[in-house]
Amino acid sequence: MSELAAAAAAPGWKTWLLAIRPKTLAAAVAPVVVGTGLALGHGAFRPLPALAALAGALLIQIGTNLTNDYYDFKKGADTAERVGPLRVTQAGLVAPQTVLRAAVGTFAAAIAVGGYLVLAGGWPIAVIGVLSVASGWAYTGGPYPLGYNGLGDVAVFVFFGLVAVTGTYFVQAGAAPPSAWLASIPVGAMATAILVVNNLRDQATDARAGKRTLVVRFGERAGQAEYVAMLAVAFAAPVALWVAGASPWCLLALGSIPLAAPPLSKVLRAKGPALNPALGETARLQMGFALLFAAGLWIS
Repeated sequence: MSELAAAAAAPGWKTWLLAIRPKTLAAAVAPVVVGTGLALGHGAFRPLPALAALAGALLIQIGTNLTNDYYDFKKGADTAERVGPLRVTQAGLVAPQTVLRAAVGTFAAAIAVGGYLVLAGGWPIAVIGVLSVASGWAYTGGPYPLGYNGLGDVAVFVFFGLVAVTGTYFVQAGAAPPSAWLASIPVGAMATAILVVNNLRDQATDARAGKRTLVVRFGERAGQAEYVAMLAVAFAAPVALWVAGASPWCLLALGSIPLAAPPLSKVLRAKGPALNPALGETARLQMGFALLFAAGLWIS
């Protein structure tokens, strides 16, 4: 048995760690951090629902990653020509059906966590949970995969921004005031920026596989403009909150601006595999922004 075949037959924990893509998990953690920071600032913090929201968000993100790994391989988007980080299905490290079963199991675990959150937050959380899991699966799976039809950016903005932040706040406070919706906008914009880097890097292979991302549809310049716009929206949001009457402490998030320079430079100048570092840098920017923003919301 070859080394790859042996790995596929019995993947170890290091292989599964590679499969869940730890660097992408910032997109799941950031909205929970911001939603909880706002709950702390409003005196509505509840530790168990906050932790359950974090667990649920991480499980949905991991389930989505595994689903993407399986379907991108099956649909021909992940091939030997791949320029991004290694994918376990495409590399032959884990059998496709094993990855698919792991995705189903992970989503099932997310639904189990959601059961507690429904008890804590009521029926609106059930709706949010079902839609979030369905979106994670439908990103690359199902009859109309969102990522293959130019809707991935919208899905990420909605579910990793609007839904995740307001949902985290709701399970602790029992409401979703305008401040929660405003606080969710920069988080969704940052998560979308991460996706844009991915789509810019994979433009050529996505086009050949029929994956019609916004970058494939409208070109590299449009993708670069979208990245700049998402960062601009993210950094404008705390200012808008302040103008709307929030404490100046929410401007603490602007302290993460220096973290934007390295990935922005690469997005505007680099192509293909040279964009890989910009993925991690944008994820670090998102976490830096989220931590500072949450701290400001808490203090205020």
